[in-house]
Amino acid sequence: MVLEGNPEVGSPRTSDLQHPENQGSCILSSPGEDAQPGEEPIKYGELIVLGCCEEGGEETEAQRGEVTGPRAHSCYNGCLASGDKGRRRSRLALSRRPHANGVKPDVMHHISTPLVSKALSNRGQHSISYTLSRSHSVIVEYTHDSDTDMFQIGRSTENMIDFVVTDTSPGGGAAEGPSAQSTISRYACRILCDRRPPYTARIYAAGFDASSNIFLGERAAKWRTPDGLMDGLTTNGVLVMHPAGGFSEDSAPGVWREISVCGNVYTLRDSRSAQQRGKLVENESNVLQDGSLIDLCGATLLWRTPAGLLRAPTLKQLEAQRQEANAARPQCPVGLSTLAFPSPARGRTAPDKQQPWVYVRCGHVHGYHGWGCRRERGPQERECPLCRLVGPYVPLWLGQEAGLCLDPGPPSHAFAPCGHVCSEKTARYWAQTPLPHGTHAFHAACPFCGAWLTGEHGCVRLIFQGPLD
Repeated sequence: MVLEGNPEVGSPRTSDLQHPENQGSCILSSPGEDAQPGEEPIKYGELIVLGCCEEGGEETEAQRGEVTGPRAHSCYNGCLASGDKGRRRSRLALSRRPHANGVKPDVMHHISTPLVSKALSNRGQHSISYTLSRSHSVIVEYTHDSDTDMFQIGRSTENMIDFVVTDTSPGGGAAEGPSAQSTISRYACRILCDRRPPYTARIYAAGFDASSNIFLGERAAKWRTPDGLMDGLTTNGVLVMHPAGGFSEDSAPGVWREISVCGNVYTLRDSRSAQQRGKLVENESNVLQDGSLIDLCGATLLWRTPAGLLRAPTLKQLEAQRQEANAARPQCPVGLSTLAFPSPARGRTAPDKQQPWVYVRCGHVHGYHGWGCRRERGPQERECPLCRLVGPYVPLWLGQEAGLCLDPGPPSHAFAPCGHVCSEKTARYWAQTPLPHGTHAFHAACPFCGAWLTGEHGCVRLIFQGPLD
């Protein structure tokens, strides 16, 4: 999946609330809360798109423990398979804006449905319209909130969307050119971040369009809450999963929930677009935690907090691990050639002649060779010459997106069948994490390339042979 970010993500957008008497200026937040000229913006967190971080990149400021200039607004780690183009990025930061642009519910109106368009003609007024019938609609007006910043995510490339996401194929990589119709909403969701410590981030389904409105039509799932307010769900839904135990060495996958337009938490519907909502989960909230996953029905994002990123391995650590692995001079047990992981700076084009290859069923690491083919089992099926197990035979690639790693452990395990390498705890966590696919299916996938995992465990421990001398 591909994330497209506004290069001025920390600056006011054309969709920011404006004074009615001055449509060219943004409403300012309370005194003392705006960023001062030359002051480094506070980072709320980072969004990392799963499945398109195949290449190496620059180390982020958060991982180095420092921030350097405007790059804090659009730092990323990893590179799209087709290369970085314009605003397309695989990783983006959310930072405090110079002026608050958040909104909060204010007044609710009951009106005749034919009059909705007239009632919503003021583009400076944010609102959500709930169509209950052909003759009855409810409009909830929103007012400026000087205590929050709002960031919007969706498929639309209009200016009010801060991060543009596109679908990916099940095997990883962004969908480009003619493809099936996207299942990601043009205005998928919005994240509101508190401008004051502890800078809490909350997620809500649906984003405001160019007219500052959200429309829930007659067929959309919507209802009146016990306290007389309105709420609803988007067509394909916004799903969130918070990891149990935080995003650390002791993490375990949590339970997938659906987030409503008003930020309430519900159990999953029978299918993504079913009109019957799930049950309200009163003891859970829409507050994003370090390691929270956000699924938009076609793209899955990982939320990392600044504190969490400081605990993640740095790119310098990953490079040191690569050099340490190569310094051990692993050898092909058959050809006796020395193996070495290529430098991320080289890029991922074709495997290097010293590239390690692995039989993903057993984990035995070899150099590339052309024997042992079992074409009756498939074009990639090979027989391991050491243990005779038959299975895929693929090159090994070190995972270069440090934000996806749970710990700085050594690269000892590889995902099956793609061959991306990471630490044992990172591999086991993602192999146990089901990611939504389609209307009601779930599959564990490699976080680096998006390939569906196979085999009993989804990953394998690598077995290297040391030098004979």
